[in-house]
Amino acid sequence: MMLPGFLYLFINNYMPLPGLVIAFKQYNARKGIFGSNWIGFKNFEYLFKTSDAWVITRNTILYNVAFIIVNTIMAVLVAVILSELNGKRKKVYQSVILLPNLISTVIIGYLVFSFFSVENGFVNNSLLPAFGMKSIDWYSEPKYWPFIIIFVSAWKSVGYNCIVYLATILGFDRAYYESALVDGANRWKQFKYITLPLLKPTIIMLTLMAVGRIFYSDFGLFYQVPMNQGALYSTTNTIDTYVYRGLLQLGNISMSAAAGLYQSVIGFILVLGANMLVRRVDKDSALI
Repeated sequence: MMLPGFLYLFINNYMPLPGLVIAFKQYNARKGIFGSNWIGFKNFEYLFKTSDAWVITRNTILYNVAFIIVNTIMAVLVAVILSELNGKRKKVYQSVILLPNLISTVIIGYLVFSFFSVENGFVNNSLLPAFGMKSIDWYSEPKYWPFIIIFVSAWKSVGYNCIVYLATILGFDRAYYESALVDGANRWKQFKYITLPLLKPTIIMLTLMAVGRIFYSDFGLFYQVPMNQGALYSTTNTIDTYVYRGLLQLGNISMSAAAGLYQSVIGFILVLGANMLVRRVDKDSALI
């Protein structure tokens, strides 16, 4: 049973590892990966010597921290609510909540555009006039987009993220809740003293895995949803979108490989650091 998954990981995750050497070379398609000229760490200068280095690093980290906090809280709450439902309603709500995760990011980008379009958007034409407010040029105002992106991320991801928490909750021994009910504990106290402590190992494990990807971003979310508007780069530009735009303009594959290696190494260090911190606080909750 393990063999198909092992083969998949080996082919997709381990076989390409020798190709990481391209991050230290000036790639030439005629010479190939191993025949291209060695240039050391010059490709990494593309990330660190640009004036945008601080902006893209800040955006990538802060957005991912916000995603981890907001999406985890929302996923746990949704999982708890779904665990209380019974019958067909539960299956219907599960399907509806999961649906956004199955929608293409391109479609989500146009859904967001239908809300925030300057001329025909629902917000400008219906919502703001109802409160006596003027229309806003959403795609020229960077200050609004951190909230929009965090909301869209939660809407898209919570349904998928809550599956693990829901499965964990459904595996809890119901005797705990029956005993708490006999003792007069209400729903809030049952959640606070039973559900949350029992969920803690799962929350920590998923959070540690998310920390490992804190230097990565959802490319579609930051590229398609803001419609690649240059006016929004200060709040929507991340490492992934910056490298992609650089690749389109410069066509330098080695620079993209250097960025990917940088993200992976930093993510690995962050996972080890976070796991070490968790192990000091609660050894049983650590991954290793």
